[in-house]
Amino acid sequence: MTDLIWTLVFLQVAMGGFDTLYHHELTERLAWRPSQARELRLHGARNLAYAAMFLLLGWSRPQGVLAVALIGLMLGELVLTLWDFVEEDRTRRLPASERVAHTLLTLNYGVVLALVLPGLARWSEGPAALAPAAYGAWSWLCAFAAAAVVVFGLRDLAAASRARRIVASDPAPLVAALAPGQSILVAGATGLIGRRLVAALVGAGHEVTALTRDRATAADLLAPIRIVTDLGQIPGDARFDAIVNLAGEPISEGLWTPAKRRRIVGSRLAVTRAVVALIARLDRRPAVLVSGSAIGWYGLRDDEVLDEAADGHDCFSRTICRRWERAAMTAQDLGVRVVRLRIGVVLALDGGALSRMLTPFEFGLGGPFGAGRHWMSWIHLDDLVRLVAHAIAAPDLEGPINGTAPEPVRNAAFARALGRALRRPALLPAPAAPLRLVLGAFADELLLKGQRVAPAAALASGFRFTYPALDGALDAIVGNQRRPEPEASQRGALASA
Repeated sequence: MTDLIWTLVFLQVAMGGFDTLYHHELTERLAWRPSQARELRLHGARNLAYAAMFLLLGWSRPQGVLAVALIGLMLGELVLTLWDFVEEDRTRRLPASERVAHTLLTLNYGVVLALVLPGLARWSEGPAALAPAAYGAWSWLCAFAAAAVVVFGLRDLAAASRARRIVASDPAPLVAALAPGQSILVAGATGLIGRRLVAALVGAGHEVTALTRDRATAADLLAPIRIVTDLGQIPGDARFDAIVNLAGEPISEGLWTPAKRRRIVGSRLAVTRAVVALIARLDRRPAVLVSGSAIGWYGLRDDEVLDEAADGHDCFSRTICRRWERAAMTAQDLGVRVVRLRIGVVLALDGGALSRMLTPFEFGLGGPFGAGRHWMSWIHLDDLVRLVAHAIAAPDLEGPINGTAPEPVRNAAFARALGRALRRPALLPAPAAPLRLVLGAFADELLLKGQRVAPAAALASGFRFTYPALDGALDAIVGNQRRPEPEASQRGALASA
């Protein structure tokens, strides 16, 4: 084994680590996608095979039939890798960077095989033996690489097994409050909330028009739907019973640079104003506009319980929400009922804050942000979709409505609950000072401070949460098979933990 061969081996390790950490864990979050169970099994088998290869090559000199077995293992690894690449391409849309990584991994592995197999073939000519060998630092790097791929291999096999328990419920009952045959326009249809809402509406037989900036991102929305990329494509004689506006630049992705702040505000105002302009030119106007907003409207608060009558404290989040809501309220001048849905932290597997927390917590690296004393006002994604349908169906419901569960918790309590759901400790806090240094205002407004919000208007209007308490919501999301609490158990009191 020459230094050239070892260099190529660890180039393979580096590229494989990048593919695993950046694509599989950070961007695609494969371990929490039930649809990728087969891919996860392939990853697990491939990683365990890699571990055996690293240990055999790094710490021994196999001879005879054992060298033949290692040759078979390396060729089998190639088959597994190509099979995995085909499975990935078949079941999900791969980003360009992942396709490039796959190409480089395949080419580099081919070169490694071309250099290693002749030597192994020579070793196979002798009697069967597994002679100890050491290659200095290369051997220790092999040991480290073997340990790492064993950890991820076992984790992926466990995740594949868990995928059978994470079964998305039928979305159609989520919009049972609606009258049959509704025609609904959804702006922001490809976001976390929009996708689930569209699936529910289509599944229940309603007619859906989806507004999205990029038609390709809507390709996997449940059919049949009508897709538009500009509201100008909708004729004046179109009929909508309701419009739901959830569109806007993601607020929690990327740093809050001046350009990012302009996009956050500008995208929300532009779409909302376009929605109002559409309403103005429709021959028949919709009965209701449900317009997205956020609990950031209340600003950064301490322990005060905030219902819809509460005022707010100035900060960037409040500025966004105030301007966004003000733009939506102009639809009232056109005779349209406007519901301003102030959404909290949405809990779901497919996106949002929880999906980014699952991996570190699963590896036992999770904990509270800062001191963990600030409040998190959360809501299960399915309850939020139900609340949107309730807002459309309830003719007397208008103005601000808090889209949060009735039991907010402090951040430390949230971390403990997520640790319980995953059966992991949650003891490693993210210190406040580094977060503020790296993220600036973003750290305080989205990670280190919060609001204690009560869904007073929703409860007063008769809405009942399927997941009023955090433990039940998290268990349902991660596949712990806990049944939703009955509606009769609704709690009006807020959690104090």
